[in-house]
Amino acid sequence: MAKYFSATNACNLFLIIQASFLLMLSMSTTAHEFHVGGAMGWSEPTGNETDTYNQWAMKNRFHIGDTLYFKYVNDSVLVVDHEDYKKCETKRPVHEFTDGNTTFQFDRFGYFYFISGLPEHCKSGQKLIVRVMVHPEVLSPWHAPSPLPEGSQGSISGPSGQPKSNGAVELITAASSSSMVMAALVIILFIS
Repeated sequence: MAKYFSATNACNLFLIIQASFLLMLSMSTTAHEFHVGGAMGWSEPTGNETDTYNQWAMKNRFHIGDTLYFKYVNDSVLVVDHEDYKKCETKRPVHEFTDGNTTFQFDRFGYFYFISGLPEHCKSGQKLIVRVMVHPEVLSPWHAPSPLPEGSQGSISGPSGQPKSNGAVELITAASSSSMVMAALVIILFIS
């Protein structure tokens, strides 16, 4: 049988739910800024360091909302597709930055490919692959990615060269889904 549910219990329940929501929201919205190349910045590697940037990227975990900060002089940062990354092709960038102080924010999960705007720098190893992670609990399982529009171009490719989703997968925040689960558990505990 259910215990008597008083106004005090209801008030406590509300406060617990609210605190849980705020805690989960603060944990899920923390974005990080990563400084590409550290003190060296975004510059042509010297010597045999042809994988310097990718080794750095493999040591980090990137999420939606995180940013990359590129500091450079007499160069540029190009966001390209997988094929152009492999070939150091600079003629068809998805995005091009030339200001010397570029901040790029990840707005989706998947792979991002960055190269120097100077082909000889790219061939020397000034290029970067970043994989932006997604947590399974934030994917909405009842929504599938919508197909790319007829004749669309410029889709980003994954490491296998296969096109990535056009970003139409709907996300739900970890904060709201976790808070709803916690609220349901607290209600069950108070009622039983």
